[in-house]
Amino acid sequence: MNFTQSIPVARWWQPVENNRVLCTLCPRYCNIPEGKAGFCFVRKNVDGKLYSTAYGRPTGFAVDPIEKKPLNHFYPGTTILSFGTAGCNLGCKFCQNWSMSKARLDESHALHVSPEEVVRIALKNHCPSIAFTYNDPIIFGEYVIDISKIAHQANIKTVMVTNGYIDKDARKEVFEHIDAANVDLKAFSEQFYFQLTGAHLQPVLDTLIWLKKETEVWFEITTLLIPNENDAEDEIGSMCDWILDNLGDSVPLHFTAFHPDFKMLDHPPTSYSTLRRAREVALRKGIKFCYTGNVHDPEGQTTFCPNCKEVLIRRDWYRVSVENLADGSCSVCGAKIAGRW
Repeated sequence: MNFTQSIPVARWWQPVENNRVLCTLCPRYCNIPEGKAGFCFVRKNVDGKLYSTAYGRPTGFAVDPIEKKPLNHFYPGTTILSFGTAGCNLGCKFCQNWSMSKARLDESHALHVSPEEVVRIALKNHCPSIAFTYNDPIIFGEYVIDISKIAHQANIKTVMVTNGYIDKDARKEVFEHIDAANVDLKAFSEQFYFQLTGAHLQPVLDTLIWLKKETEVWFEITTLLIPNENDAEDEIGSMCDWILDNLGDSVPLHFTAFHPDFKMLDHPPTSYSTLRRAREVALRKGIKFCYTGNVHDPEGQTTFCPNCKEVLIRRDWYRVSVENLADGSCSVCGAKIAGRW
């Protein structure tokens, strides 16, 4: 079987001059010469057509707690089948998964797994959800769509853990069959995005607004706080103001700790006090649900009723206890709690 018989022609592209193709999946809009791949490594021009070489090529599977995505308001305490592929459409110098996201398929020891087989693996492991994660699932959007359709037939939910860097037309198709997402809002600064990710802030903000206003996808936001890069209180405060103005006060926000990795080994890890301070800023601004991650902080990982302050879901790392939440409401005061329960 030759190359073009073994993998599908990609969606979201158009032919251009000199046998090149223009990939329209994400805002990079890579103009790809014959025989070459785009920035993400996995969308390749073969004979003037774009192919999704990551399709059916996961680098491995894991059964995780849903809280590890992190999603704290989406069926808490359940498990989720997680996988990714090689490649990524961002160039984060601080990438915490760089061995996968910066790998080419010929370096990643990828498997061959059909969409039907992915769903069978989830069923075999009694996972009520599947997560597209580790690298960014936007770059294998065709695979995401096909898996999600089959998963829904089996009553399995689908989750994207994503940077949100996607074209406005492509996202309609990629997210059409997605139940939940965690979107990385890596900073609230164009300078940070341009210098440390090789991308831009506005397309991510546009995706968040679109998810809120035009879809039924449940989503939460994660910001990895990097010392002296995106952890200033003023920037955190501005980000929270933007969230409140554009997304409302009930979208859960996660601040997680950076650990030195990839091209930023010279930066110290994020301190516990920095995470706590960021959470305090968010709560003071009016964000109802704010969490800390990658550190041991039971209070910062616990869900409290924003009305009466009672504990709703207690978390200690990935030990989860639902205490005062019934049918999506606080069983003490009756306040409705945003999420999927």
